[in-house]
Amino acid sequence: MVSPPTSRPLGPPSGPSRIDYARLLNEEQLRAVEADAGPVLVIAGAGSGKTRTLTFRAARRLEQGLSPDNLLLLTFTNKAAREMTRRMAELVGGFVDVGRLTGGTFHHVAHALLREHATALGYSERFTVLDRQDARDLMVSCLAERKLKSDKRFPRPELVLELVSLATNLQQAVSEVLVDRRPQFVPLAPEVLATAALYRQRKTRLHLMDFDDLLLNLKRLLVEQPRVRALLAERFHAVLVDEYQDTNSLQGELVDLLAGERRDLTVVGDDCQSIYSFRGADFSNIMGFPERHPGCAVFTLTRNYRSTPEVLQLANAAIVQNTRQFPKTLVSERASGPRPLVVPTLDAAEQATWVAERIQTLQAQGQPLESMAVLYRAHNHGLELQLELTRRGLPFRVRSGVRFFEQPHVKDVLAHLRWVNNPRDELAFRRVVRAVPGVGPTTAERLWTSLRALPEGLSLGERLVHEDVRRHVAKKSLAAFERLTGLMGRLGRPEATRDPGGLIEDVLSGGYAARLALEATPEDSREDDLRRLAELARRFEDLPRFLSELALVAEFAAKEALQGDAPGDVLTLSSVHQAKGLEWRSVFVLWLVDGRFPMSQATRSAEEEEEERRLFYVATTRARDLLALVYPLSVLPREGERIVLRPSRFLDELPTGEGGPYDRLVLPSTAAVRGVLPPPLGWNEPGPEGSEVED
Repeated sequence: MVSPPTSRPLGPPSGPSRIDYARLLNEEQLRAVEADAGPVLVIAGAGSGKTRTLTFRAARRLEQGLSPDNLLLLTFTNKAAREMTRRMAELVGGFVDVGRLTGGTFHHVAHALLREHATALGYSERFTVLDRQDARDLMVSCLAERKLKSDKRFPRPELVLELVSLATNLQQAVSEVLVDRRPQFVPLAPEVLATAALYRQRKTRLHLMDFDDLLLNLKRLLVEQPRVRALLAERFHAVLVDEYQDTNSLQGELVDLLAGERRDLTVVGDDCQSIYSFRGADFSNIMGFPERHPGCAVFTLTRNYRSTPEVLQLANAAIVQNTRQFPKTLVSERASGPRPLVVPTLDAAEQATWVAERIQTLQAQGQPLESMAVLYRAHNHGLELQLELTRRGLPFRVRSGVRFFEQPHVKDVLAHLRWVNNPRDELAFRRVVRAVPGVGPTTAERLWTSLRALPEGLSLGERLVHEDVRRHVAKKSLAAFERLTGLMGRLGRPEATRDPGGLIEDVLSGGYAARLALEATPEDSREDDLRRLAELARRFEDLPRFLSELALVAEFAAKEALQGDAPGDVLTLSSVHQAKGLEWRSVFVLWLVDGRFPMSQATRSAEEEEEERRLFYVATTRARDLLALVYPLSVLPREGERIVLRPSRFLDELPTGEGGPYDRLVLPSTAAVRGVLPPPLGWNEPGPEGSEVED
């Protein structure tokens, strides 16, 4: 897409070079390190040594006589900043005082500069930085000051904070973000916008800044204060940025402003790993860099030190379908290994069983669990696998958040089912009833005492409508309590308990789905989590058996929690987003069906579909040796009929036949749905003795 111009090497170091660049770097890295003094864009493919290239380029600039005081290094995480500092100390610590370098995360650097210059914006030099809880407390105070009527529809303080944060980082008005991200609150826009404005006013008046203000106010310094801009331009002669593909609009503009007229700017990133638009990352920052910086040199790193040639063949074949990219083909520096597997399974249960069995086989062959990972597009895609791993006693950690069954919205819905199953379950009762507006700890205690005092033999619904119970409910809460009474009466019917999946659907339709929708974002998956939980529950013949299975999971999690954070041989379960930057010997990717990966809501436009394909590319390039792409052919029976799923379009796009980048593993059970398989992936007969691998 963009042809790299011929670079003009920088002059030699000011004295004899202390670093043997030619020995320590490959040819591609060396060209980028020795490029002219910017602007330079380094497109670094997965596993190609981007951080190494950036630190060596910084070291070379120092060897050429640039003072460490004049170098600025920007990263995204504290961990990355520490790693960058460590590598710089190893390279130049013998002849440069690394402590004089300015470097760290965007927020860390902005904070340091604002401590020096915030008075130019009218802030005290002793301004306070708000952490997340402080910011929430201030927003609560603003809501109280607005004297809003008690209304469950109004967004929680955290949601108003999220709107303000996104508006700052996207450099948009709060009203625009409200329409785009939280359209359900548009009818309340005047109050939401007034509260957001008050929050900003209070911060300024009290000399407070939240994390987003650090970046915004640094930009204000550079744009509004020519004297400060000149001071910083004189201070920072060279700017180097890591993970540039993850920058948002505000960060991208800050980078350009800090580089100033010198334009000695080096950014390193991989356009094919730009996957965080939901957090505000702006893909156009990296794609538009050559246009914003005419004459820039573009270098591409394609030599991959992580994955086998077979894994990279599949990754290259997947990402080539994207039209908006800097084209590149990764080349492995590793020896050949096994071909990736594509594994269709009958349903989600067999998917979990096959993955768990394969993990145990690898473990028996000497591969530690620590060297394996299971990746998925959304957190709820690990549901069946968490159950299966628990049954087998295989320890696992969840990088994509808390374990599925420990999430608040899952526990909310399960509390309804636990209370139906055991009306004496006080903890379940309290979790359910406290969700009724106006019911606090005191009312909940009175309700529980009155319920226990009722005679035996009454159903749960009959107990809740009893006058001795209802009299403890305040008038303002009565309507909501009656809705709960009706719901629990329906859930408690004997025939209903034989369909635990139906019970979950009833809780959703009984008001819980509407409650979630009030707080939902376009990326919110909580209702989908619960639909998936209902799908799982249909595998159980009644409610007691379903809850017993979940109790096993809870017991297993509790035992692991007692062990604390002690290191051990533990399998990793993770969303692909959380797995970026990590690698494992063996990687299993689940739920590769259209609607799940890619997500259905993420294919509304070509841009969104390309980001989903980049996400698939990131998943495949996490594997060093073994890659298995797994998907169910159907979902569990509903009313006696299986629903057939379509394999992910990302699998459809891969070449097939002799030159294809994978082997297909055919399981005997999948023959049951052979006649209704979608055609693109083809199908061959399974062998008589069981599974077989096909080229």
